Amino acid sequence: MIPPKDSTWVWRMLHVVATLIRIFYLRLRVEGREHVPRTGGCVYAINHNIGPDYVIVGYVSPRQVFYMAKSEIFDFHPWLAALVAGAGAFPVQRGKGDRHAIEQAANVVRGGKIVGMFPEGTRSRNGQLQRGKTGMARIAMLAQAPIVPVVVINAEPVLRDVLKFKRRPLVTVRFGAPVPATGNVENSEEVRRLTTTVMLALAALLPPERHGYYVDAAAVHHLDRIEFR
Repeated sequence: MIPPKDSTWVWRMLHVVATLIRIFYLRLRVEGREHVPRTGGCVYAINHNIGPDYVIVGYVSPRQVFYMAKSEIFDFHPWLAALVAGAGAFPVQRGKGDRHAIEQAANVVRGGKIVGMFPEGTRSRNGQLQRGKTGMARIAMLAQAPIVPVVVINAEPVLRDVLKFKRRPLVTVRFGAPVPATGNVENSEEVRRLTTTVMLALAALLPPERHGYYVDAAAVHHLDRIEFR
């Protein structure tokens, strides 16, 4: 695994460090990297489990991934701000509402970068997919950029069992085919429809026992229709 060509020097340095230490933590299997657009902005929609999923996705991604971070971190010191930005974070101002954060993320995507999002909002403690929130879809629709579904499977034991001298867990990362961000971002029904489409694409990449809320696609679509009656 080599650092992405579009990455910053900080990202490259961290990538080398991760390569050196990962042999103590996990084994990796990566599938579908060819689905990631080679250029232009896009949004990663990633399932969220107990484990270092954001680090793992960043490590195996063929392009650098940018995640939201509190703006206060960037205000502390210029050197720290440069280091955090180089590590793949961008500032989001708290207290200005979700819409402001979504606009900030959309601008990063418009700039040709990949923004990593966890549409479930909170970590799933049982590994099953939770109902997706719409922020991920809104960002992609505003930026007119595709959404790439990404799943991380079996990351839970990576840090939990590191001192138990067990065999390193095999972690699988799967990238799915991009989902076009079509529809009107001001239409809540269309935003929810895109969110459901992406979440079902995530479910299709996961083992059946991890489909969770999306175990029954027809039932999910039915609930979506009821929501907007």
